[in-house]
Amino acid sequence: QKDNITFIVPHKQYTMLGAKGMVIGDDILDLGSRKADLRSSRGRRQIGGGFAPPPLMLGAPEQFDLPNVPDPALYTRSNFASVSGNKDANQEIKFAKGTTTLAFKFNGGIIVSVDSRSTMGNYISSGTVQKVIKINPYLLGTMAGGAADCSFWERNLGVQCRMFELTNGHRISVAGASKLLANTMSSYRGYGLSMGTMVTGWDETGPQLYYVDDDGTRLKGKYFSVGSGSTYAYGVLDTYHRDDLSVEEAIDLGKRAIYHATHRDAFSGGINNLFHVTKDGWVQIHAIDVNDMHYEFAEEKNNRMAS
Repeated sequence: QKDNITFIVPHKQYTMLGAKGMVIGDDILDLGSRKADLRSSRGRRQIGGGFAPPPLMLGAPEQFDLPNVPDPALYTRSNFASVSGNKDANQEIKFAKGTTTLAFKFNGGIIVSVDSRSTMGNYISSGTVQKVIKINPYLLGTMAGGAADCSFWERNLGVQCRMFELTNGHRISVAGASKLLANTMSSYRGYGLSMGTMVTGWDETGPQLYYVDDDGTRLKGKYFSVGSGSTYAYGVLDTYHRDDLSVEEAIDLGKRAIYHATHRDAFSGGINNLFHVTKDGWVQIHAIDVNDMHYEFAEEKNNRMAS
């Protein structure tokens, strides 16, 4: 036809109808994947210097759909920033995010306390998200950032920890587990993952707590808080955290920190799930609606003011 334009791109010839002066970039051919890199690294050379593509098990389509815009490459880079490395700013498909998670060490073990709200922009997409990932009976992880990324990669960490145990005959240390996750995140740096997690547990060295994010950053500390409400939670932790807290005081601190964060942060809320990690493993202490916590602490405040 008159308006047909044929484009020559690596490995295949693609024809688009009605296209006028459109240029297809390599970033469109393998959007958000490593296929382009794999093709270039695994490609074979024919005699005479010609390029021979690797065999495809399922074959390759002769035609494929592109965004119905004048410049698909520019559109993709602008609206799916995971390709251009600018996190998820201006993405049309938003991550399910908005949260408050925290964990802290004390002499009696580790307290992990989280909310359960997930938001997509100003929309509350869920109020029952399980933000504590049970990696194994001795290790816990938390979710903050992209719900899918956190859930998948922390469960993948559980598989790696189990393989380590089967291979070596003993449980992996908390430091080793956090390092596995940090190495995985480092290998995917720049691919648009969104994850800020705490890996915590009890091993031969005692209670341990690490923070790992999607850039491969790995930090060890006494307490961390991650998410949109973390600034409010940090205020409570900075004020009341002590190493010599009793178990009851530590549970109350984890509960209060989440309450104050959910009370002031619109993107946090739902249910407060609180876990206590000891040398015998982790145990869930409670799952309390933050609205019930509000009336509980309000009554406590009124009684204190009356006295």
